[in-house]
Amino acid sequence: MASTPVRGGLFGRVKPLDAILATAEKKSLHRTLGALQLTLFGVGCIIGTGIFVLTSVGAQKAGPGLLISFVIAGAVCIVAALCYAEIASMVPVAGSAYTYSYAVQGEFLAWTVGWALLLEYAVGASAVSVGWSNYFIDTVVERSWGLNFPDWLSSGPLILGGEAGGFINLPAMVIALLMTVLLVIGTSESAKFNAILVAVKVTALTLFVALTVPAIKAENFTPFAPGGLFGGFGSGVGVVGAAATMFFAYVGFDAVSTAAEETKNPQRNVPIGLIGSLLICTIFYMVVTAGAVGAMGGQPILGADGNPLGAGEELSRQCAMPQNAEALVCSREPLAHVLHTLGYGTIGNLIGYAAFIALPSVILILLFGQTRIFFVMARDGLLPEALSRVHPRWKTPHIVTIITGLIVAVAAAFFPVGRLADVANAGTLYAFLMVAIAVWQLRRIDPHRKRAFRVPAVGLVATLTVVGCLFLFFNLAGEAMMVLPIWTAVGLVFYALYGYRKSHLGQGRVEVHETEVTELEPGIPGVDDQDRSPSRT
Repeated sequence: MASTPVRGGLFGRVKPLDAILATAEKKSLHRTLGALQLTLFGVGCIIGTGIFVLTSVGAQKAGPGLLISFVIAGAVCIVAALCYAEIASMVPVAGSAYTYSYAVQGEFLAWTVGWALLLEYAVGASAVSVGWSNYFIDTVVERSWGLNFPDWLSSGPLILGGEAGGFINLPAMVIALLMTVLLVIGTSESAKFNAILVAVKVTALTLFVALTVPAIKAENFTPFAPGGLFGGFGSGVGVVGAAATMFFAYVGFDAVSTAAEETKNPQRNVPIGLIGSLLICTIFYMVVTAGAVGAMGGQPILGADGNPLGAGEELSRQCAMPQNAEALVCSREPLAHVLHTLGYGTIGNLIGYAAFIALPSVILILLFGQTRIFFVMARDGLLPEALSRVHPRWKTPHIVTIITGLIVAVAAAFFPVGRLADVANAGTLYAFLMVAIAVWQLRRIDPHRKRAFRVPAVGLVATLTVVGCLFLFFNLAGEAMMVLPIWTAVGLVFYALYGYRKSHLGQGRVEVHETEVTELEPGIPGVDDQDRSPSRT
């Protein structure tokens, strides 16, 4: 079949939905996943560093007002999830927000979305790696083994926001590289083991709530919002600033949509997995935060101007002082620290071990999601074909996995968890915003296409999603806001030099015509099925 280049400039390259679905059908991943597996996948990815580690970061920004921060961040995620549910059930293919944008807004904007997703998945995996490192050092090495871990090997440099005396976060780098190796060689947990990991996290949080809620004291919520509702543009503090950071605690539900191409009956199961996992996690976050702040207190350390200190040298110095050493906001493993303070040392250690055991699965899933985004972009010709090359023995996209893993490991080695979370949020908020616009546009340009799930009052919900995403973005710390446009500019240079010329759509290849099918090893790390190929080692 002859190819006819697509004309119309940057914004004229829109890949028809039917072509996207045809491409996925001919060069696709194996469908094995059901609603329960997707929900467990979502819960397993969402519950992680956000609640186990960022509770102290959020408390430093907002104090007890962190409760409202979770409400604000959760509200934005709920309306975004509704948008994701409709479009993912319509377009059940890999690629998530990138694919959706390609079908509606065109190749140019789709590229910017795919490029921004690197901030969500790869930088997000780096943040989780740092969170795991904190529990490994404080709970396992120092409390359980009684050893002193060198400060210079436990945090990034001070100039990058690390703690005083830090040079490199060695455990964070090692766990990121280890998860990369597991993905490369194709090692995966079974569905039963994934369910166990989810159960470990849920049980740990339930136990935490049971012990802390009865110990709540009303005076610990006063003052409720010492940093105010808005901390100021670019400050990243205050209730809304904390919401912009704690948004990271919910990130992960959209990873369910990256598995749409591997899902049985996606029109039904994808919406269930998206919304179900989000609701389950939202309930946990609210009660866990109330227990932590109410039982121990969560007042931030204030600067000379009376506002909460941001991450940096002064906060590190204040946390090193004896009067602040036991403060919740200074803890690197806050949930375990709260239980130790309340006298539940053994159970506190168990909470720490739960995070230590379960967080690597989150890193694995985020790395998996990133490789699937790159796989689809390479399948469209926007990235080099080598990135979609599959290892002949392990049946995994080993090249892109190694590249992604190195990026994750370097970021985890040198940056603190709070700043990584803010950067990841910047990319995620942009992707969510574009998905909301795509859903609204599809209702207008393709109103008769079958929709297994329809967003109620789509105009209102899409608008709320866009406004909510912009609202949180402009309340991130200033440096996090700047990362997105700079990162996008770098990506556009690459697109101009390579993607624009090599694009299959630009060359008129709007369907897959070759007879060979890329045999990418199916399945999600942590999810297995009897229909899966037994080739994993």
